[in-house]
Amino acid sequence: MIRVLLADDQALVLGALASVLRLEPDVDVVAEIGTGIQVLAAAQRTSPDIALLRRTDAGRDGLTVAADLPRALPGCRTIVCTTFSRPGYLLRAMAAPAAGYFVKDSPPEQLVDAIRRVHADLRFVDPALAAEALAGGASPLTGREADVLRATKQLNNGLKAAGCRTV
Repeated sequence: MIRVLLADDQALVLGALASVLRLEPDVDVVAEIGTGIQVLAAAQRTSPDIALLRRTDAGRDGLTVAADLPRALPGCRTIVCTTFSRPGYLLRAMAAPAAGYFVKDSPPEQLVDAIRRVHADLRFVDPALAAEALAGGASPLTGREADVLRATKQLNNGLKAAGCRTV
């Protein structure tokens, strides 16, 4: 059995993930946690093989927890589960170190495949996202977001040069 701890602060998502995984004969959901703050204690209590962590969390995000888990529970591997299909986030997760990066709009079969692969000491990343990450670099911003940020910086510099105070 693959022992899985789930952490997501959205109750509906957490319940859906648990329901999908409980249909699998080789997966045992050992904990359902609502915040990243609770993950380490729950992991030490339940000894999961895999921790499926939300990337963002108001208390303690999945990337921080993914970095802390190997020290607290060396046998537990992490998969970051997120709505963000961006190369920069993927690269940060892999550096955390997460063993997998799963995008929430993927099919449920892909989640089960990710868990099985990570349990087998492999990594899991959506192939299209992995290719984009390799081609695009480390920024989590889209090209348009980067353009807006650059334009805002230019505007701010122009206002400062004109003697305006900016916040």
